[in-house]
Amino acid sequence: MMSQTVKQHIVPAAERLKHVRYAIRDMAVLAEQLAREGKTILPLNIGDPLNFDFQTPAHMIAAVEKAMHDGHNGYGPSLGLPQAVDSIRAEAERKGIRNIQSVFLTAGVSEALDICLTALVNAGENVLTPCPDYPMYSAVLAKLGTRPNSYLLDEQNEWQPDLDDIARKIDLGTRGIVVGNPNNPTGAVYSRQTLERIAELARQHHLVIFADEIYDKLILDGDPHISLASLAPDVPVVTFNGLSKGYLVPGWRVGWGAVSGHAAAVKPYVEGIHQLLRARLCSNYPQQFAVRPALEGPQDHLLEVRHKLRARRDLTVNACNTIPHISCVAPRGAFYAYPKIDIPESDELFAKKLLMEKHVLIVHGTGFGQAPGTQHFRIVFLPDEATLTRAYEGMRAFFAEHYA
Repeated sequence: MMSQTVKQHIVPAAERLKHVRYAIRDMAVLAEQLAREGKTILPLNIGDPLNFDFQTPAHMIAAVEKAMHDGHNGYGPSLGLPQAVDSIRAEAERKGIRNIQSVFLTAGVSEALDICLTALVNAGENVLTPCPDYPMYSAVLAKLGTRPNSYLLDEQNEWQPDLDDIARKIDLGTRGIVVGNPNNPTGAVYSRQTLERIAELARQHHLVIFADEIYDKLILDGDPHISLASLAPDVPVVTFNGLSKGYLVPGWRVGWGAVSGHAAAVKPYVEGIHQLLRARLCSNYPQQFAVRPALEGPQDHLLEVRHKLRARRDLTVNACNTIPHISCVAPRGAFYAYPKIDIPESDELFAKKLLMEKHVLIVHGTGFGQAPGTQHFRIVFLPDEATLTRAYEGMRAFFAEHYA
């Protein structure tokens, strides 16, 4: 019997994926190829503390292990483990957040933001997102069929949001605004005045604020972190946080959201969020047993984490501001810096050449967005000081060879 050649039908990806970018992982693909060739890569690209000299607090591991041995390995409640929910609510109240209408746990802040945007935005509407931004924000909105509406962060003002630009960008289709504080990729920590003015704009234009505060335990200097929702109990705010960064368990994917605002105003929206939470059953259950020990237990590890990060931040800023063609606003939170570069070629080409020639892995600024006419790259300064020093020596040599 003769075999027949069947023409294969190509299965195209959805058109919406044209607007999805994630340069952080994309650059890692090239680095993996070099590593397979035997090259030693100096990684300054991904914000995972456990890739370096940071360790998960032992009492959190013990809590999850006990939960598993005690049989808590099935589905959990859609909103999350009650004792975890209570601890998150108490933590939010300690930070001054009032009018809390719902608390729920998710598979990291990524899922929380995805669910909350999905529950709010219709196709054709828009949500204000920072520029530069964490790529997940724009990726989720692209999936939802919304149009981009980016507001600028002002590099001349320590990367604070440009409030006039926010006001200009609000239109009849704007439903919300994303505020990352401390910020990824700039490491900026926003002032009380900035946060109050954002809240007032949201109040005037009936916007929901999405406050991504996952790095709130990692303030490196200055005053303690201010939760935006604490300044505006009347404004609908979803405050996102989780265990990943401050408690050093990014792989556990334990995040949460807390919705605050007037009960009657947010009731339909909260019901929509809960509907989506039920539809996905639950988030990781045994890991939720670490939430109470994390938030209410010893915080000693944070002293060491912040001590290390301050030294590594200072080393980074000094290097960037002494290498010709680079300048850097000192970050005050998280573990990112976003230096500006003055070179004749694109920042993406620069990042690839730096990786190929000096094996220093950073992420180009176009992966996060930047003001027109500017070029940047993001540094993750989690590695130990010896590794950072080698990376910055390689960077200094690269600039001397190419842009002297």
